[in-house]
Amino acid sequence: MAKKIIGSLKLQVPAGKANPSPPIGPALGQRGLNIMMFCKEFNAASQGMEPGAPCPTIITYYQDKSFTFVIKTPPASFLLKKAAKLKSGSQKPGRDVAGSVSVKQVREIAEAKMVDLNANTIEAAMQIVLGSARSMGIEVKG
Repeated sequence: MAKKIIGSLKLQVPAGKANPSPPIGPALGQRGLNIMMFCKEFNAASQGMEPGAPCPTIITYYQDKSFTFVIKTPPASFLLKKAAKLKSGSQKPGRDVAGSVSVKQVREIAEAKMVDLNANTIEAAMQIVLGSARSMGIEVKG
């Protein structure tokens, strides 16, 4: 017999650095889920990722207080800032340029994000990443 799903929640958790402090502890605690078990399982599952990279995580929890989770790839904005070696995007996107990335870097980011993007081709995925770059004030060269 299948478990009955009660609900799901989305959290952005740093890879390999899940701990019971906010936002994880309160979000799981109020639903009666085992916080330490989630932290251990998440840290083990995100071991191969860059430490500290923000990972959108979808947690589905069941009636018997068990849960499953899916870890997505880090946001395009995080990957773009890393590629452009920036701390933050432009304060005035469209007017000021915060940094630049190459077309090759945009392609690499699109290939990494392809599983999470709503695109059928790598070119369409690149257009999505380019839109994120524009909204952050990052120009594409080459």
